[in-house]
Amino acid sequence: MSPSTNPLPAPTGPGSAEGTPGLPDGFGEVFSSRWVDLDGLRLHAVVGGEGPPLLLLAGWPETWYAWRLVMPELARDYTVVAPDPRGVGLSDKPDAGYDTGTLAADMVALMAALGHDRFAMVGHDVGMWTGYAVAADFPDRVERLALAEAVIPGLAPSPPIFAHQDVINRLWHFMFNRLDDLNEQLVRGREDLFFRWQFANKAVRPLPETAIEHYIDSITRDPAVLHACFGFYRAITENMAQNAERAKKTLSLPILTIAGGRSTGVLVEQTIAPVATDVRAVVFDDCGHFPAEEAPEATLAALTEFLRPYHEARAGDRR
Repeated sequence: MSPSTNPLPAPTGPGSAEGTPGLPDGFGEVFSSRWVDLDGLRLHAVVGGEGPPLLLLAGWPETWYAWRLVMPELARDYTVVAPDPRGVGLSDKPDAGYDTGTLAADMVALMAALGHDRFAMVGHDVGMWTGYAVAADFPDRVERLALAEAVIPGLAPSPPIFAHQDVINRLWHFMFNRLDDLNEQLVRGREDLFFRWQFANKAVRPLPETAIEHYIDSITRDPAVLHACFGFYRAITENMAQNAERAKKTLSLPILTIAGGRSTGVLVEQTIAPVATDVRAVVFDDCGHFPAEEAPEATLAALTEFLRPYHEARAGDRR
């Protein structure tokens, strides 16, 4: 992808770094929203801080805003880039391109457009799927990778249909979201019911109402978002085929897995360990599916320790 070099006006209003409620004090003094054009695809990213580049990629059904509680502290040592991927938030919502190969290429092009050919990355949920694809497809671009709260289609075994009820409550949406069109017909107009259920049943420590309202508003504001939301899951068959090829090569970069003890637990580490040589894991007790929001202090501590060698090496390069 060839990024546009033409300056673009900064995004404003709901979904931007300055128009979204519930942000930490002083957030707008450090971070700003930017548009980045990539061969006909316009992506929104929130950028701020100084130091080595750090890409934060959220998952379904969230936006860049999922990282708001850890971004200010990370920005003390890193240039933080928190984008809305295609189909999400303020970014464009094309009909196709929700497979992880395309999403990974989007992220690499986005970072290059911002001047970062090599970077560290943190991916949560669907962002973890994309993080694995970035590291596997573009191994010369990622120096360290943190992966949170997901299992990866094609690497992890498929869960049984007749699983325990608490497993069904957490995973039923995988099948539902992959339907061709019935899911959109059932959810459209009932987005608040559907997505609020997801947050209520996957978080152990409830997310604030301002956050839930932001996420739901980001979906209902543009009719194309709901189709895109399900597009990430409709691409699972394609992702599985891609991951079967990726798994033929072992990742050698340092990887940190992060999980909620009352959500995926050890499964995150077990998913990535067979295809990587340098994996360490943290599991947060009394935490659900959203560690950056449910346990921001613990998430920040784990990331700070894991990323320290990356920061120190880059600092040495600048001397």
